[in-house]
Order: sequence, then C-alpha cells, then structure tokens
Amino acid sequence: MAHTRTDLTFPSGGDEIAAWLYRPETGDDARSPCIVMAHGFSATRADALPAYAERFADAGYGVVLFDYRGFGDSGGAPRQVIDIRRQQEDYEAAIRFACRQPWVDPERIALFGSSFSGGHVVDVASRDRRIAAVIAQAPFADGVAQLRHTPPKVAARATFDGLRDLLAAARGRAPVTIRPTGAPGSYAVMTAPEAEPGFASIVGSGSRWENAVGARIMLFVGAWRPVVKARAVTAPLLVCVCDRDETTPPGPAVQMALNAPRGEVVHYPIGHFDIYTGTDFERAVSDQLAFLQRVLVPAGVGAPA
Repeated sequence: MAHTRTDLTFPSGGDEIAAWLYRPETGDDARSPCIVMAHGFSATRADALPAYAERFADAGYGVVLFDYRGFGDSGGAPRQVIDIRRQQEDYEAAIRFACRQPWVDPERIALFGSSFSGGHVVDVASRDRRIAAVIAQAPFADGVAQLRHTPPKVAARATFDGLRDLLAAARGRAPVTIRPTGAPGSYAVMTAPEAEPGFASIVGSGSRWENAVGARIMLFVGAWRPVVKARAVTAPLLVCVCDRDETTPPGPAVQMALNAPRGEVVHYPIGHFDIYTGTDFERAVSDQLAFLQRVLVPAGVGAPA
C-alpha cells in the first residue's frame, strides 16, 4: 500500500515538536489505526526508525514519528537534556496530535518504543487507557538492573557530573554533558562492545544525533522502573527481546511482559542494535505487523483501515 510522508510540527510544553506524519493511501473513507513512535537514549527520528515507519504505513497504519524537545529537529532548550517525564509528555502530545487527524481512528492508537523509549511507551500506556496496543523493542525496563551493568568508576564519575549539571542548570548555564556511547573502558553511558559500532550502524548521514547528553539524567535513571509500571498496562503489549543484548539487560524486559496483564514476548538471538537492520529488522517488523494485525484489526477484516 502506498503512503505519503509530511514533515510538520505540533506543540508540547510551549515548544514545537518536529515530526513525520505517515498517511497510508487506503482509497476509502474508513479511519486508520495510528502508531506513535520516537527513539531511545539520545537518538533522533532519522536514526533507523523510518524503516519501521515506512513498513507500518505500507501495511495501512498511520504513523507519527517525532523528535523529543531539545533533540534533533525539534525546538526546546536546553539542548541534549534527557528528562524522563518531559519525554513522556512529548509522547502524550504526539498522541493528542494523532487523534486530531480526521483520518485517524482515535480508538486504535498504538505506541512503539525502542531501547530507552521502550520504557517510555510502557509508562505512558500504564496511565492512558485509550492506548490500544504497545510495542517495546529491546526496551529499557529496570533502572536498578541497569545500574548493575554500569562500571563502578563510570557510575561514580557520572554521579559527580550529574550534580555539576544540576548546579549548572540552576545557574542558567549550559549543560554538563556525558557521551551516550563510547569504546569499552571509556567514560560514556553505553560502553559495551556493541554500543559504539551499533550507534554507527543506525545514525544516517542526515541525522542530527549528537554524542552528548546532559549528565543529570544519570541521577534519575536508576529509580525508573517500567518493569513495575507494566502491571497497569491494560492494552496488549508486545516485548521484543534481544537475548544477546549487552546494552539493556534482557531479563527485566522479559519480566516486563510477564507483569503486563496482556503481555507477550518474542525472542531474537541478537544484540541490542541488530534489530534495526538487515534480516533481524525484517523478522522483527514482520512479527510486529502480525501483532498489530491481531490486536488492532477486527476479525474478518483484511486491511488495517
């Protein structure tokens, strides 16, 4: 099925969010389901996610793919600062935007999150009963488990820099930053052997991704536990687990699905970044489309719209 993509903006917290709106050409007046999606820790809408959005749109689903405030093409300041609640507010604004489209069925809104945003979509859906389906792939599920995978020297330095960053913010100064990814043994958030080449594999030539985020996020990420919030998600939840994931521990991701009343798991014998490209992408997106067809499309109806 053909689709169109429009580059536009919508408001969130007084700033303008940059988004791509994918509209399937259904050829009739029926309303379409719509998938709201954004990327993970520091990544932008241009980094490998358009491949997913295009496949969803070609299958008959609308898609809103956006950058968080302060990242990529979106407005907002300070730049490159990850705030968990603020990013979830951007998801909520994107949901409102999707529901205002006259061709979107507001009762069939799905959320898609990958890596860090895999936690966001579970958190948002735990509060919003309107959400009809959730996909969390290679998700951040448990800050406590994540801290156990952080080298002690990195954790100590990141805590110090996080406090410096909060002090800088209080004084109206530029953020004190930490690199999201680096080589093993370096000072960065993600230093597993897969991290640096993994990011290189998903960041395209036109991407506005920057290898820097405000260090303050390191003070809060350990207390964030989407694995617990999953218990309140009433929508069907598909958790795509990368069993060789060295970046987000797969064990808590499995538990997140088990905690959800309508959770289910699909396993892939791959690393964290493999799911974005090649045959691993093809398998994952096929499984996700099958899930969406099953939970969003009425029985006996052949096309999503």
